[in-house]
Amino acid sequence: MKLFNISGPNDPTRHYTLPAPRRLGDVEVMKLIERQSCFVLHAPPQTGKTTAMLSLARELNDSGKYAAALVSMKAGVELRHEVGAAELAIVTDWLSTAASSLPVGMKTLEWSETPAGIRVGSFLREWAKNSSRPLVVFLDDVDWLENNVIISVLRQLRSGFTYRPKSFPASFALVGVHRVRNYKVFHEGKREIGATGFFNIVAESFTIRNFNPDEVVTLLAQHTTETGQKFAPNAARLIFDLTQGHPNLVNALAKIAVEELEKDAARPILPELIETAKEILIERSAHLDDLIEKSREEGVRSVIEPLLAGEHPIITSREDLESAMELGLLLRDPEAGLVIANPIYREALSLSMTESTVTPSGRAIVVIRA
Repeated sequence: MKLFNISGPNDPTRHYTLPAPRRLGDVEVMKLIERQSCFVLHAPPQTGKTTAMLSLARELNDSGKYAAALVSMKAGVELRHEVGAAELAIVTDWLSTAASSLPVGMKTLEWSETPAGIRVGSFLREWAKNSSRPLVVFLDDVDWLENNVIISVLRQLRSGFTYRPKSFPASFALVGVHRVRNYKVFHEGKREIGATGFFNIVAESFTIRNFNPDEVVTLLAQHTTETGQKFAPNAARLIFDLTQGHPNLVNALAKIAVEELEKDAARPILPELIETAKEILIERSAHLDDLIEKSREEGVRSVIEPLLAGEHPIITSREDLESAMELGLLLRDPEAGLVIANPIYREALSLSMTESTVTPSGRAIVVIRA
């Protein structure tokens, strides 16, 4: 039986799933790939980036025209000050990913260790040369890397780009939370430089939107088809209103409702169950805990706290505002301007702010966790 998924990428055979590529809007990703472009997909955490790129990789492989894979950069995160060790960890992880991602009948990838500072580029060159189809690679979580590691990786990608498609991936994408201009190098905890100045090969940078109200209804209807259990129309609408369509939050509310609060499929899911599910979610969600931790960073906090107090923030740093926006904590309302992205985030963030703070107008506020 399929389930609502809140842990990792969706598997359509096991999880209720909406076609993630449709949420890329008007971006014609296939044309970018056909033009052998480098592009960036950035979106807030838990919004379906990895699921979308895995789906696209399967589509490309099934077409018979490309060999495509999504690979992760996370193996190098803990080695942010050691370029060679981080590269080795990354490409070692990629070896197993490549073996499992290659379409049936393609060559097994072989790679011989090269000197530090060129290992990522060397691996991608060998992978492209060994592929009987043009290679397309999606580099997931690339913005988790920091310092000299991210600089080295991007420089290797920039250098190899010239030799596509025979000696480098024909097309590749950087996938993460942030735009390339907001990739950061830190020194003693402070931002030094971004990456745009030396990584100027990006053809397009785009995001993935949240579910709209109709898509929330469609997702919930998959559960009804599977089990017979219905979501009352006002319950479905409440799920959207509380989450503003954030995919992880939508799935989380539905999951709690059907797996914990009303297991009898003969009984419908009503709005009061969704309200209860919201309280449970705020209490224990790892996704919310992670966002709350990021919201405590000084720059992001300076934007968030005034909004929680009902005031407009005084923006002194474009980077602080963009960080809060890219994390998905804020959105721009056509009428109200900057607002907290959804009611669940607002409540969770308010509960997390336990000490006194002074807003730009000089008003002191204290929020006490219940």
